[in-house]
Amino acid sequence: MNANAGEWKPSAAASEWTPGGVAAPAPAAPAAPAPTPTPPAPSRSSSASEIDENDPLWQLVLTKICNGDRDRAVKLIDNPESLLKYPEVEALIASGEGAAAMEEDDWETGGDGNGAADAMAEMKIDDDTEAAAEATTTISKPKPASKTMEVEAVEGDPREHLNLVFIGHVDAGKSTLSGNILYLTDNVDKRTIEKYEAEAKERNRESWFLAFIMDTNEEERAKGKTVEVGRATFDTDLHRYSILDAPGHKNYVPNMIMGASQADVGVLVISARKGEFESGFDKGGQTREHALLAKTLGVSYLVVVINKMDEPTVQWKKERYTSAS
Repeated sequence: MNANAGEWKPSAAASEWTPGGVAAPAPAAPAAPAPTPTPPAPSRSSSASEIDENDPLWQLVLTKICNGDRDRAVKLIDNPESLLKYPEVEALIASGEGAAAMEEDDWETGGDGNGAADAMAEMKIDDDTEAAAEATTTISKPKPASKTMEVEAVEGDPREHLNLVFIGHVDAGKSTLSGNILYLTDNVDKRTIEKYEAEAKERNRESWFLAFIMDTNEEERAKGKTVEVGRATFDTDLHRYSILDAPGHKNYVPNMIMGASQADVGVLVISARKGEFESGFDKGGQTREHALLAKTLGVSYLVVVINKMDEPTVQWKKERYTSAS
């Protein structure tokens, strides 16, 4: 007998002998007590201690609607349908802050971020209640800011806008023509015109008073030449226009290019006065060069204006008009 075997002890299962040598079955273990049901965890919005005090929607409901009653405010926050009857909530959500807060809060969901949208989708909208329909639309899907701005711009003034650049040789009358358009469209008052007339008379340039509307700086008025691109606006019933008065002297071609590059339509002004017309097409003349530059810069439409037909050297002669055009 092996001494290391130790003393033999019967197992608990074999402690009782039964006929036939079969061990008695082990007693059944006592049944475990039924677990105590745990109350459901409160939602994020229903726990007053877990509410974000900086949430704009919560602040509005607590201070403006519930007058500091936190219990009532929590109940309203838990029920998005009840918020629809308050114009303050609609205004906050329309501004974008309330909509963002409602999407961040896990209303009626397990945290998928679409609680507010789901809640509003399940609501029944009464077709006869226009206010409810507008409120539902606003809360469920706020409009992007860029689209809103675009709509406001169209609703504000739907008229087409065009940039007009006046180009041509120096002394062709571009600034005078531009100023006359502004005067005829009531964009310059009579008192201002009288002031320009007096100033032009002092400079011995009586016929240039309309050009002073566009040539605003002292250098341009002293030289009688446009240096920088003049800008002004006028409108009609169907269109809005911006005038770009480009300089005609060859020394200021870069400025002319800057103005023409912004234009939708070019207005090529040609003087019919004897000598001025020819110099515009001679070497160094800007009539042909300005037309080519405008075409190169992408100006698709070019209006040709024959100016100074009332000059003594022209006297409204059809032959001069035909040759100039």
